[in-house]
Amino acid sequence: MPNPLPRLPADGRSTRAVYVISVAAELAGVHAQTLRIYERRGLVEPARTSGGSRRYSDADIALLNRIVTLTAEGLNLAGVKRVLELESQVDVLENALADAQRTARQAVEDAHRGHRRDLVPLPPSRLSSPAVYT
Repeated sequence: MPNPLPRLPADGRSTRAVYVISVAAELAGVHAQTLRIYERRGLVEPARTSGGSRRYSDADIALLNRIVTLTAEGLNLAGVKRVLELESQVDVLENALADAQRTARQAVEDAHRGHRRDLVPLPPSRLSSPAVYT
């Protein structure tokens, strides 16, 4: 089953899976069995070698640290999963908003450029005599 949660590469952490489970567990400050539980619950999805061994990336370690922080704050694993899903949705929405803002800015700039091209300068003779409307 594919993991709906983020792999967290946006902060520059590598997604290259290099850490074996014991090293990943040590880096996250938990037992290796805890990482297996997180995987069964769908919180993390480490890469696998051709032999089936788990390999964790820096992004996975960051995700594990986030999970540890949330559980330390009192959330159960179902709550942690929901928080991670919502954070992922917020990231998607923030990116969509930024794209929409860029598109809107570009549309305004294009409209302004178009209006400036449509302006026709008045001849000097028309500038000196005020217009009279009746």
